[in-house]
Amino acid sequence: MDYVKPGEVLGSMIETGKNKANLSILQLLVKGFLGGAILAFATTLAFTATQQTSLGIVGAVIFPVGFVMIVLLGLELVTGSFALIPLAVMERQASPGRMLSSFGWVILGHLIGCAVYAVLYGLTITKMGTDLSHPLVQMLIQTSEAKTLAYKQMGGSGLALVTIKAILCNWMVTLGVVMAMTSKSTAGKIAAMWLPILIFFAQGFEHAVVNMFVIPAGMMLGADVSMADWWLWNQIPVLIGNFLGGVVFTGLMLYVAQKGSLRRGAKAPVTGAEMAEPDGRALSVAGERL
Repeated sequence: MDYVKPGEVLGSMIETGKNKANLSILQLLVKGFLGGAILAFATTLAFTATQQTSLGIVGAVIFPVGFVMIVLLGLELVTGSFALIPLAVMERQASPGRMLSSFGWVILGHLIGCAVYAVLYGLTITKMGTDLSHPLVQMLIQTSEAKTLAYKQMGGSGLALVTIKAILCNWMVTLGVVMAMTSKSTAGKIAAMWLPILIFFAQGFEHAVVNMFVIPAGMMLGADVSMADWWLWNQIPVLIGNFLGGVVFTGLMLYVAQKGSLRRGAKAPVTGAEMAEPDGRALSVAGERL
C-alpha cells in the first residue's frame, strides 16, 4: 500500500516547509523561474484546448500537467509554500525572516520565468510580430483585461471579489501540494494532486503565478492594461488572497485537525522516491520540496 496517513502527512508538510525555507537564494530563483515558466506553458496549453473545443472544462482537465511537473521535479511554487513554510515557523523549524525571504525570491523567479515564456510565446503566435490573427492573441488580450479592468470598474467591490477568488483558488492549490504527499508512488501522487488543481482552474479562480504570465502576455500583445492596473487590481490582492487561502484553510486547519498525531511522535514518511548517493545519504526527488 502506498497510501500515507493524514497524521503522517502533517509531519511531511512541516519538514518540507523547513527545507524550502533553508534553500539558497540561487536555488529559490532558479526553481522559481522554472516553476513559473512551466505553469505558463500549462496555461497556454489549457487556453489552446479551450479555444479548439469551445469547452472550458477541457482546458481545466489538461492544466494540471504543469503543476504535476513542478511537484515531481521538486521545483518552487510560492502559492504552495504559503501553506507549508508558516507551519515550519509555528513549529520553530524556520524563522519568519527566512519565510519572507523565500517568498520574495521565489516570486521574483516566477516573474522572470513567466516574462521569458511570455516573450517567446508571443513571438511564436504572432510569427515574430508580423501576424496577430492567431486566436490565442485575442484570448490573452481579453483575459488580461478581464483580470484587471473588470475589477477596476467595480471599485472596492472588485478588490473584494478578486481577493475572495484568490482565497478559493489557493485553498485548492495548496490541497494539491498536500495531496501529493498522501502517496509514495508517482502514479498515486499524480492522481491525488490532479483533482484540486482541476477544481480551481475550471471555476476561474485567481492564481498569482498564472496571472504573472497571462496579464503581462496580454499587455505585450496590446491589452489596454497599465502596470498599475496589473498590480493594484490583480497581482497584489491575488497574492494576499492566495496567502490567506493557503495558510488558513490548508495549513492551519490541517494542523489543528492532525496535530494530535504529530504530538504523539508521528514521523514524516518518505513520500517521494529516494535514491541513495555514493556516500549513503538519501536524496528526495519526488515532490518533497513543493
